[in-house]
Amino acid sequence: MKPLHIFLAIVLLALVPWLLDSQYVFHIATMIAIMVPMALGMNLMLRIGQLTMAMPAFMGIGAYGSALLAIRLEVPPLLALPAGALMAGVLAAAVGPVFLRIKGVYFVLLTYAFGQIINLVFQEWTGLFGGNNGLYGIPKFSLFGLRLTATPQYYLMGLLLAALVYLAVRAIERSDIGAIFQSLNENEMLSRAIGSNAMAWRIAAFTFSALAAGLSGGLYAFYIGFLSPDAFGFRLSVDLIVINAVGGVHSALGPVLGAILMVPLPEMLRDARQYQLLIYGLSLMVFLIFIRKGLASLIQRPRSAA
Repeated sequence: MKPLHIFLAIVLLALVPWLLDSQYVFHIATMIAIMVPMALGMNLMLRIGQLTMAMPAFMGIGAYGSALLAIRLEVPPLLALPAGALMAGVLAAAVGPVFLRIKGVYFVLLTYAFGQIINLVFQEWTGLFGGNNGLYGIPKFSLFGLRLTATPQYYLMGLLLAALVYLAVRAIERSDIGAIFQSLNENEMLSRAIGSNAMAWRIAAFTFSALAAGLSGGLYAFYIGFLSPDAFGFRLSVDLIVINAVGGVHSALGPVLGAILMVPLPEMLRDARQYQLLIYGLSLMVFLIFIRKGLASLIQRPRSAA
């Protein structure tokens, strides 16, 4: 399928909520749009051959950071949202040099422990984060005096955010940086031999993924209006892995397709929650056995063959 056809198909999918004109559909579409930047951040880490379980933590930092700036310091949401994402990025840049010296399953465990610690801070520091009772009173997002209260407005914001992060990852993918990231995964010794600073590029990828998660978290906070540590737990990491596995790791389009397919599942199975994990497991099995490169490989196969 040609890139123009893919673009038009995604645009048509994005218009579906307006065609159906349903608040429920708009909510699901907004959650898809919020999930896409995080899935793209996870995708970038997978490109360098490292599976991070810290994405929920960085999303939580972006969410709580943005919300607290707006509540406690009355920072305008237009500034609070990127500021919260910047907090996540700065923390990733600070811990990256330590974390990224470790690879494989030990890196996975380290980032998992980091995520659990951050979540525990959200739970136990009740004076700042509200603990398990949650953080209330988050103001609605306002843009140049316009207060966003309707779900379709947040959907538009989510689409814009998802498009910006997608274009950034796509630009990385098509640039020399993308080739460096691929070399870090496939042959790091060769990458170092030709002069690339492997650690610096790994930290850059880790920081970018944290920024993307922080942006998603900030938008989530202003959209939902309430934050709880439960939203940033281990399950979110599993969701991001499944989204990338189903959509495809080797293309920026993969996480987008994976999010479109997988995010609505919990909502569709709300009346049968006991089957959610079963559906996730079966989906992974089907895609890993029969479509190992994900949905994106089916769409982009002619181009790859060329």
